[in-house]
Amino acid sequence: MAKEDEEIRRLLVELRLLEGTARTLQARLEVVDTALSEILIANSTLEGIKNKPKGTEALVPVGAGSFVRVELADSEKIVMGVGAGVSTEKSVNDSIESLKSRQDDLEKLRMSLQGQLSQVASRIEDERRRLSDLVKERGGETVEVV
Repeated sequence: MAKEDEEIRRLLVELRLLEGTARTLQARLEVVDTALSEILIANSTLEGIKNKPKGTEALVPVGAGSFVRVELADSEKIVMGVGAGVSTEKSVNDSIESLKSRQDDLEKLRMSLQGQLSQVASRIEDERRRLSDLVKERGGETVEVV
């Protein structure tokens, strides 16, 4: 019985670790999804103002579904964040290309995280099944591990 108890404890610890890993991966996916959403909005905004003449009135998204009405002073150059709190002036076309590159990188990261999450979820299911089987073998009733 002691060996079975040890195996049950080991499985419970492993389950908790896997569940923590799944929560971490899910949180990272949410961050990536938020970043992708911001990039899509930025790209859409830049496409919308590209080649507009000076003085054109536009609605520019400021987040949370809110917009500010502006008059374009220059639609050829924008100030774009490049990371670590640093911004640089770029042409609209270069900015759009940079955003597309970031979007591609984030989509690859998203796919990787989804694959990892799927593997962890599968392992969690396997470990729950093994734990339930061990408890059953030991003479207990079927246990649902949540």
